[in-house]
Amino acid sequence: MYLQITSILGRLIIQIAQPYRDTTYRHLLFMKNKNTLDFSEKKTFLKLPRREVKPRVNGLTILIDNGISTDYFYDVLKSYGEFIDLIKFGWCTSIISKNIANKIAYASAQGIDFYFGGTLFEKAVQQNQVDSLYTYFKHYSCKYIEISNGTIDLANKEKAKYISDFSREFKVLSEVGYKEPQKSLKLSSEEWIEYMLEDLDAGAVKVITESRESGMSGICSANGEIRCEITQKIFNSGIKIEDIIFEAPNKQLQVYFVKELGTNVNLANIAFSDIIGLETLRLCLRYETFNLFEEM
Repeated sequence: MYLQITSILGRLIIQIAQPYRDTTYRHLLFMKNKNTLDFSEKKTFLKLPRREVKPRVNGLTILIDNGISTDYFYDVLKSYGEFIDLIKFGWCTSIISKNIANKIAYASAQGIDFYFGGTLFEKAVQQNQVDSLYTYFKHYSCKYIEISNGTIDLANKEKAKYISDFSREFKVLSEVGYKEPQKSLKLSSEEWIEYMLEDLDAGAVKVITESRESGMSGICSANGEIRCEITQKIFNSGIKIEDIIFEAPNKQLQVYFVKELGTNVNLANIAFSDIIGLETLRLCLRYETFNLFEEM
């Protein structure tokens, strides 16, 4: 009697468990090939464009911190640090941000470098405080600094002299273009290229094309339209694309540069909320770039 009951119970358990067992078995078959389907190691069954790996010199994603909270800063870096190469503390926010030292320390611990926006350099030039600015850079152990003339009246040749001086101790990111839209419109494509080459020759490691955090100046018109007559000439100027960083604070600009220059284009002024969105654009996992990789 006991054996009969045991046998009946055993058959019932098998019948109940069968669907679950089949599902689990199919799942195990799907995950069996560890080299191709281990999603915990971010491998995928999809064929995707090749991304440069960190530390990288191409395909840089540079965020702009325009004064976000310290907790949000920590959370984003902890969650998405692998996609972030540099952080710019925009304009002069580092002067009044309460926890700038803590942010810098946390970013460094995550293997992410930083620099202060070029407006800080320009303010120091305007007030004859360049020596104090140098001390400020050393105080925060800056590896990268930005030198620009987007706001003040500083001839590019004069800017190049500063680049030459500072490049002896820092990796200089220079910026070309003006923040005032009407002044920017008067800058010809030939002048854009001339100034970019001049900055690189002076010792800049990369040159940044201005578009502000709004995407409404520099390589963009005041209404936000991309000035393709400028960008196309820059693309074809002979300047190595890996030596250029394009400010792309919105999706329109991000899509444009990825479509024109590929997955590993250097992009800056990326909002903290746009990290994953940009990465999916780079990897053709989003509508706007969906078919790019398939057409390669």
